[in-house]
Amino acid sequence: MRIGMGYDVHRLVDGRKLVLGGVTIPFERGLLGHSDADVLVHAVCDALLGAAGMGDIGRHFPDTDSKYKDMISLKMLARVCNMIRSQGFVIENIDSTIFAEAPKIAPYKEEMKKNIAHAVEIDTKRINIKATTTEGLGMFGKGEGIGTMAVALIKT
Repeated sequence: MRIGMGYDVHRLVDGRKLVLGGVTIPFERGLLGHSDADVLVHAVCDALLGAAGMGDIGRHFPDTDSKYKDMISLKMLARVCNMIRSQGFVIENIDSTIFAEAPKIAPYKEEMKKNIAHAVEIDTKRINIKATTTEGLGMFGKGEGIGTMAVALIKT
């Protein structure tokens, strides 16, 4: 068994869609990034890559490469899964926490789980998504950005 941890943060800005777990959430601002800036999926990618000892998404999908501009992060996740499977790994489970003061995440969690499960090709029962606020503290509490932490367990 091997475990990996992923973390991602993006700034909230005007003029962008808010995409989390592959779900476009109605909100007045979205996350700034080279791709669709889906912090949940990015953290999951990094957790999986970390567990496999294969670096991070910045190494495999650099923001300096125009071919990844506006990339749908779920496609990135599917590629990551193919990469780690080609090394003989099997994904056991993924657990994640989203840090955001707003919007409310609860109404979208099941759809996020389905999207991630589809990209990762595992049962939704092996994926957990939690959300929390920071009680008005820090960049998340002030509504400046959204962050996510994820852990993934893989085996050979």
